Amino acid sequence: MRLSRGRAALRQLSLVSSPNRQQIYRPFQQSLTLTGARLKPFRNYATSVSAANLEFGQPVYETHPHILKPGEITQGITAHEYASRRSRLALSLPPDGVALLAAADLKYRSGAVFYPYRQDSNFLYLTGFLEPESLAVIRKTGPGPDDYLFSLFCRPKDPRAEQWSGPWSGLEAAEDVFNADNSYDISRASTTLPSLLRGASKIFTDIPPSLTTPSNIGSLLKSLSLPTSPLQTLVNTLRAIKSPAEVAAMRHAGQVSGRVITSAMRRPWTLEKDIHAYLDYGFTQHGLSGPAYVPVVAGASRGCMIHYVHNTSDLPANSTVLVDAGGEYGYYVTDITRTWPVSGKFSPAQKDLYNAVLTVQRQCVALCRENAGVSLDEIHRAAENGLREQLALLGFEGLTAGTKRWTGQGGEDLMDVLFPHHVGHYVGLDVHDVPGYGRSVALKKGHCVTVEPGVYVPDDERFPKHFRGLAVRIEDSVAVDEEGPHVLTTEAVKEVEDIEALR
Repeated sequence: MRLSRGRAALRQLSLVSSPNRQQIYRPFQQSLTLTGARLKPFRNYATSVSAANLEFGQPVYETHPHILKPGEITQGITAHEYASRRSRLALSLPPDGVALLAAADLKYRSGAVFYPYRQDSNFLYLTGFLEPESLAVIRKTGPGPDDYLFSLFCRPKDPRAEQWSGPWSGLEAAEDVFNADNSYDISRASTTLPSLLRGASKIFTDIPPSLTTPSNIGSLLKSLSLPTSPLQTLVNTLRAIKSPAEVAAMRHAGQVSGRVITSAMRRPWTLEKDIHAYLDYGFTQHGLSGPAYVPVVAGASRGCMIHYVHNTSDLPANSTVLVDAGGEYGYYVTDITRTWPVSGKFSPAQKDLYNAVLTVQRQCVALCRENAGVSLDEIHRAAENGLREQLALLGFEGLTAGTKRWTGQGGEDLMDVLFPHHVGHYVGLDVHDVPGYGRSVALKKGHCVTVEPGVYVPDDERFPKHFRGLAVRIEDSVAVDEEGPHVLTTEAVKEVEDIEALR
C-alpha cells in the first residue's frame, strides 16, 4: 500500500492503557504532513504484547524513556527525520538507482575481547539502526519524494543467542520501529538481495569487493555485474548541512563538555592521566554517552605533539596543559581544545603567546557565517596571516611583511613548523565529519566546523628563548548561521582573566 504524496503514516510502538489498566504495547498510526518522507501504514496485530516482554537491540522510548523522547529513534533525532533523510537520498538517485549500505563490523581488541560497538556513520545517518550484521537497501521507484523502498536486512530474534550477547531487535522491529518497508534475515542476503537489485540502473555503495561480512556481500555484488558508483559523495551532501535537530544535539554535547572542561580547570592536577579520567567520567553526565574520541592531555612541551594521547606523564607546576577533548550526545560529537596553566596563573610568556592565539581564534570564529562567503580554506589563510602578525609583535623573526609565508634558513617554511595543521574541519557524527567533502566549499547555514588555530614552539634557537617549548591551541565547535556564528562550546572558558579567576 502506498501513501499519497505529502501525507505519511508513522508506525510506532506506543504505550496504551488496556481495559484492566495494565500497560501494554500496541502499534498505532499517526497521520501527519511531512515533506520529503513517506512511511507505510502499520500492520494489524491479533494481540498486544506486555511491555515487560519486549527487548530491542538499542534503546527505544517505550523501554528507555529516561534516554529518548516520544518519536525519537536516537537521542534528538526522530523517526520522521530519518525518513526524510532517506527520501532526500532517493531524490538524488537516478531512476531505478539503488543505495546499498553495510553496517559496521564488531571490532576486536584482543582475542575474544571486543570494543564497544559503533555503527557506520552513513548507515546510522540513514536508518538509526545500531546493530551489526545488517544491510540497508534504498531503491528509487519514481520521481517523487515518496517514491522509494527501504529494505533492511538484519538478524531475526534468537533467544538462545541473545542470552549470551544481549537482545537485538529482530525483523518485526525493523519494520515497526525503524520503518523499513520490508525486512529480511541477514543470513539469507545472498539469495534475497539479487532479486531486490534486479533491474537496477546503478548501485551506489561504498562496500569494497573484499568485504566478507555480512553474507560475503562484496563477492555477491561483484557477481551481479551491475554498474556501481561511490555512495559517500551523495551522503556527504546531505550530512554536511545539519538540521536544527542535529545542531541542537551538538549544542547539548558542547554545553555539557564545555562545563566539564571548565570544571577541570578549577582543580589542581599533578598527572595527565587524572585529567583524562575526570573528563571521561564527566562526559557520561547529563545524557552524554561518553567521550567522542581519545582525549589529548598534554603537559608542558608535549603539547607540541598535535595528537599526543599517551596521557601518562606528570604536570610540572610551572607548565601549561593542552587538553583536546569532547563528549558525544546521540552519536553527535563536540570537539574542544583549551590550554591553561597548571598552577592556575599564566607566566608572562605563556600569557603573551596565549593571547596571540586567542586573538586569531576570535577573528576566525567571526568569519563562520554564510554572508561572509568564505570557506574553511580561506579561514585557514586568515589564521596564518593573523598568527604571522601576532607573533611578529612578540619578537618572532623571519617574517617579511606582505608575504604569504615565512621562510627560514634553507627555505624551510616556518609557518609549517609553528602552525602545522589546518585551522578547522567539519564536525558532526564524526569528529572529522563527511570525509572527502572539500574545505574549499563556501560555508553555509547548517555547516558545523571547528576553529582551532595553534602555535607550537620547538626548542629551536630560531625562536625567542622564553617561548621555546610552549604550545597553545584554542578550539571551539561552531554552527554556521546566515549572519553570525553559533558557538556550540561556549561554556568552556577561554579568556585569560576567566581562567585565572577559576582558582
